[in-house]
Amino acid sequence: MKTYLLHAEQFVAKPLEEVFAFFERPENLARITPESLGFVIMTPSPIEMKVGTLIDYTIKVMGLRMRWTTLISGYDPPHRFVDEQLRGPYSFWHHTHTFAAVEGGTKILDDVRYALPFGIFGRIAHVLLVRRDLEQIFKHREKIIAHLFK
Repeated sequence: MKTYLLHAEQFVAKPLEEVFAFFERPENLARITPESLGFVIMTPSPIEMKVGTLIDYTIKVMGLRMRWTTLISGYDPPHRFVDEQLRGPYSFWHHTHTFAAVEGGTKILDDVRYALPFGIFGRIAHVLLVRRDLEQIFKHREKIIAHLFK
């Protein structure tokens, strides 16, 4: 299985605890996700963030609605949490969210390790579509986060 890495960093001029508090609320994910993905959380609110939490939601992938189930497999407030896809469009998805207090605010780091199904066809899809789409999603997130934390 071919795995890929997406890394993103962003600085916001807000305290670590405030930034982490926003991100540890799964309900806020819809606010930073492009509307075109049709992101809908199916798990009833409030969702308690902790190791073992399962979160169900749906997204649109190439116009088709898909269910995605995430497991919170790591949780170290206010510095880090990890979500892993149990069900969804990827054959592997491991997203580490890291938050660090730095001079003047907080540094947000995202490291996503992922793999696609369908062997060679998945690798072709990655080159033609998936990598670009993920980069666009994270650029959108960066723009919204900058606006929310200004």
